[in-house]
Amino acid sequence: MQHYSGDQHPNIIDTIGKTPLVRLERLCSNAEVNIYGKLEAFNPGGSIKDRTAKQLISYAINNGKLHFGDTVIESSSGNMAIGLAQACLYYGLNLIVVVDPLVNQHTVKILKTYGAKIEMVKEPAPIGGFLTARLNKVNELLDRVKNSYWPNQYSNPQNPVAHHQTMREIAESLSGNLDYLFAATSTCGTLMGCADYIQKNNLPTKIIAVDAAGSVIFGQPAGKRKIPGHGAGRPSNFLERDKISDVIHITDEECVIGCKRLLEKEAILCGGSSGAVVSALLKKLPYIPKRSTCALIFCDRGERYLDTIYNNDWVKENIELEKVLVA
Repeated sequence: MQHYSGDQHPNIIDTIGKTPLVRLERLCSNAEVNIYGKLEAFNPGGSIKDRTAKQLISYAINNGKLHFGDTVIESSSGNMAIGLAQACLYYGLNLIVVVDPLVNQHTVKILKTYGAKIEMVKEPAPIGGFLTARLNKVNELLDRVKNSYWPNQYSNPQNPVAHHQTMREIAESLSGNLDYLFAATSTCGTLMGCADYIQKNNLPTKIIAVDAAGSVIFGQPAGKRKIPGHGAGRPSNFLERDKISDVIHITDEECVIGCKRLLEKEAILCGGSSGAVVSALLKKLPYIPKRSTCALIFCDRGERYLDTIYNNDWVKENIELEKVLVA
């Protein structure tokens, strides 16, 4: 009788990374290109932000900036908070997460289950929107809470460092034969970490940044956004524009379209930024040479969006439904 022998790991944190790269043959069946999806939902906390949280927290512990019983304080729209909650619980750290009204309520339930405390900012800052308001609250809490530490995912160089491994996994899976990488923006840690690896290893890969319409990261005017997880209300501290081949801005409607297409064509249930990446690929396809190989980073799982993106009533109320139906 044969027995399955899977990889053994010393702890849950060690299972982060080494996520599967899946061939997407149905997503664009008429396209003469090879398309792959990097499924970051397979991380234990359900998103690519597990990688970032692991790197930021372990680096701080190893360098004496964090000790058992200290309090981590961070601003997050969702996935980073869950990654931190898991890491903090494992390492014996307290966690306070600063969120805004756009936070997914399913995410809040997960955070509370991990033992994190939630601080909600209710009004956006006049300049920089909810992100600036959240960061202002973080600084206020740092002054009040003893033995507190801010990982600062927005400026900490360990954020992009975490994604050297993300890009290495993709490159090694494809033996270095990758022409285009599509990645959503937020802090731009994933984007620039992948870009650094590509540059250092002289890979031919062109990076396509997928940003939200209404995000200011690439100099566009600020606008309202219903779907969290990509885009930002203030410029990135990591972005090096010359390392990016192209940027494609995607609306909330197009996020919904992309999510539903990915689900219907490939049976993959992912979050809003993944839908944005799918829609960006569809826009870029006419300009991609035949027989090219493309990889799309799907940042998280879709269960957290069942009450929004995958809820027809929510879509009718919050998204311009006509555009979704036409697509």
